[in-house]
Amino acid sequence: MSAKIKNIIFDLGGVILDIDETVVYKELEKLGISISELSRSKEFIELMSKFDTGIYTAPTFRTKVKALLGLDKMTDNRFDDIWNSMLLDIPRERIEAIEKVKKHYKIFLMSNTNVIHYDLYIRDLQLRFGYNEFDKLFHKSYFSFAEHLEKPNPRFFELILDHEGLLPEETLFIDDTAANIKVAQSLGIHTYPIRRDELVRNLFENGVLKEDVVD
Repeated sequence: MSAKIKNIIFDLGGVILDIDETVVYKELEKLGISISELSRSKEFIELMSKFDTGIYTAPTFRTKVKALLGLDKMTDNRFDDIWNSMLLDIPRERIEAIEKVKKHYKIFLMSNTNVIHYDLYIRDLQLRFGYNEFDKLFHKSYFSFAEHLEKPNPRFFELILDHEGLLPEETLFIDDTAANIKVAQSLGIHTYPIRRDELVRNLFENGVLKEDVVD
């Protein structure tokens, strides 16, 4: 089955980029904010969705979240530091693995992300690895804030398939979220539900998919 795969779509957070969302929660708890209440807040969830899909700009998002959490006096730099604290690292060996994979497949990046996060890890990508954008590492990158779509919306997957002329049966999607995997499967895309503790490079041998990876 792996021999039939010509295209691979990678998730970013939890697959290429190490992340830990609990770091943000802990920082907010230090400020007296109840995370259990925040996680149930429909207003906060909607704010995040609108920011991730580019409906809200960074200044608008900061202002609205600060007002919601009672943090109006917090500086933008401090806000961004807390918001970005979930972003940990892109290991060098992961970049090297992607470079090898690119020699054998058309590879794409598909990420739910926002401009505050994007600005940080694009700087890291450039300073540490010499890529000034993800389009240089992958054949093409797709970000929710730029496309105004977010996973698991099937339209986001369809946009990539249509724009790139990809056949679902020749495409593998690697992601760490069950809802995203389910939607990709419903569109006929092959999937690999990677665990956070799994190493993406172990799915390949010299840049080629191992036989037991594809469903």
